[in-house]
Amino acid sequence: MRLTLIVVWLCLAGSLSAQVVVPITADSLPPNMAENNTDAAPTKQDGRSSVQVRFHHVEWPNVTFTPPHGVWDWSKSARMAVDVYNPEDKPVTVAIRVDDSGADGIRNWSSAEVSAKPKKWTTLTIPLSSSRTPFWGMRGTPDGGMVRRIDLSKVTAFQVYLPKPEREHTLVLSGFRLLGEAPKIALPFVDRFGQYKHAKWPGKLTSEKDLIIRRDRESLSPLITWGDKYGGWDGGPKLEATGWFRTEKVDGRWWLVTPEGRLFFSTGVDCVYTWGPTFTEKREPWFEWLPAEDSVFKPALGYTPGSLKMAETIGGKGRTISFYKANLIRKYGDGWEEAWKKRSYERLRAWGFNTLGNWTEPKLLKDSPLPFVATVYSSRQSRLIEGGGGYWSKMKDVFDPQFAAQTDESIAKDVRAFASNRFCIGYFVDNELAWDAVERGPLASPPDQPCRVEMVRQLKAKYSTLEALNKAWGASAESWDSLRAPDEPNEACRKDLDAWVYSFARRYFEVVKAALRRHAPHQLYLGCRFAWSHPQAIRACADVADVVSFNIYRRDINCDDWTGRNDLGKPLMIGEFHFGALDHGMFHAGLVYTANQKERAAAFKSYVREVAECPSFVGCHWFAYVDQPLTGRVIDGENYNIGMVDVTDTPYPELTAAAREINARVYRLHAESGTR
Repeated sequence: MRLTLIVVWLCLAGSLSAQVVVPITADSLPPNMAENNTDAAPTKQDGRSSVQVRFHHVEWPNVTFTPPHGVWDWSKSARMAVDVYNPEDKPVTVAIRVDDSGADGIRNWSSAEVSAKPKKWTTLTIPLSSSRTPFWGMRGTPDGGMVRRIDLSKVTAFQVYLPKPEREHTLVLSGFRLLGEAPKIALPFVDRFGQYKHAKWPGKLTSEKDLIIRRDRESLSPLITWGDKYGGWDGGPKLEATGWFRTEKVDGRWWLVTPEGRLFFSTGVDCVYTWGPTFTEKREPWFEWLPAEDSVFKPALGYTPGSLKMAETIGGKGRTISFYKANLIRKYGDGWEEAWKKRSYERLRAWGFNTLGNWTEPKLLKDSPLPFVATVYSSRQSRLIEGGGGYWSKMKDVFDPQFAAQTDESIAKDVRAFASNRFCIGYFVDNELAWDAVERGPLASPPDQPCRVEMVRQLKAKYSTLEALNKAWGASAESWDSLRAPDEPNEACRKDLDAWVYSFARRYFEVVKAALRRHAPHQLYLGCRFAWSHPQAIRACADVADVVSFNIYRRDINCDDWTGRNDLGKPLMIGEFHFGALDHGMFHAGLVYTANQKERAAAFKSYVREVAECPSFVGCHWFAYVDQPLTGRVIDGENYNIGMVDVTDTPYPELTAAAREINARVYRLHAESGTR
């Protein structure tokens, strides 16, 4: 989703001429700059004329620049850069976005971000690729290409912003400039191990022999002796043993409780699997060598219509391969699958993790010595909200008459494998649903949309007539069929929309919980893993589910956001977080950027500490076990540096050492949470 320029690209680009885009003076702000939830002032930093910007604590604070006249023509430039000075004591994630004349918030724009180092200047760079780039089907490319293509001859704006900052920040900006031409990338650029061919970094694999050496030398000593076979804490109180995982609030802190009655704080890793292919169709010259065909792409559990469409768009119906699987076969030989399973269990214990996270390979879960979570799905066939959007898919219409029955059927099938397994903590149901579409989507849908019919029924019950509703909302709808949610709702409309979202969400969560209680009565309902949300949907989840789950891709967790007046009254769990860097040959750092592997490890340790120190949370799970394929995963082209191990099955030493250190302290940190 967010792109940056790789270190290798910078090295290849060499010395490039610069063209100033926005002149900066020390005594006045640029006349073509707009402040949006920011306060800016001219300044000098280290002798450089600059703009000091205070970014407010809102979701997307920014300063936006527009052309003095017409549009900018950047078609002859390869990238844009701005220098960022961070006067604070910690790194700050800062981003840049470029729009062309067709930008609408979804299309015709592109972005990049960087981790601005404390007390230093950092260069934030965005590649300026057009549709002419030869590299496709992946989020980040070796020449600095972008997923979102823009018309570089019609650039209408760019902005420097903070993506959902956890607090207010102040940064200094200078040196807005365009740079040179894109480098030529020699083919092939993927080596026989699935690594980037044209760069070196510590730990890069160079021979099959090294795979065997690494296999035999890896340290796998268990980190902690747990209080019971489920990984419960031996330093805490012994509570009631029910034979299944449950939740309990102890001394003002939420905990999971093991089947044997021990306190449990879930530290996990998602996607522990050997699958994760890339595709080769029309891209064969990119590869130095190709492993045996993995499979023809087939939809797997949980792939939504939206993700399947993405897969088709990037060519995912052709031959797929997995370099990771090929390297496992080289490393472990005959019986490689069982050897990998054993090694994975041993690694997670050695790194201090006590949970197998979401989307772990079913064969790994079946006889797992570690507790685990699983994902199941509500109705896959019911109607979607036609007038709503959604990244993965449009939102399911829970008022479709078939939704409840289809959800029951789907969940019954999905939980069958684990409903009697006492190591199964519980189930996430669905993932990153389009909750933001529930407020406005129904009234933007056709008149026969079931949720629209229900929303109108509720509004008629309250207002009786359309005239009364128009008066209350300040609207002018000529008929109930033409009624739409206003762009800027007044107070009365806002209350009605909030009530509607809660009603919709409450029905969703109650239908799901009822199905889980019928078919997996002893295990926990872990919520839906909010990524895009609405306060009323979160409230409904807290009122129904056993645990409220979120995927939170941020550098920090602010406990005040989840306690006190923000307390939801239920335990919380983070289903996904990660950090990435570009110093080990990957083309994309993922959703939260760090400068290098050292900073990536420090960010991991800080994040887990902050979660553990917050009494509302009962766990957090890292996404994911293995780096994504260099040339992009099949379903959507993601190729992020987000693994505990790389494509050669080599652990990242900085990251795993950080995990080992913080996971050894996590129970004590949580037991003392809220006391600082």
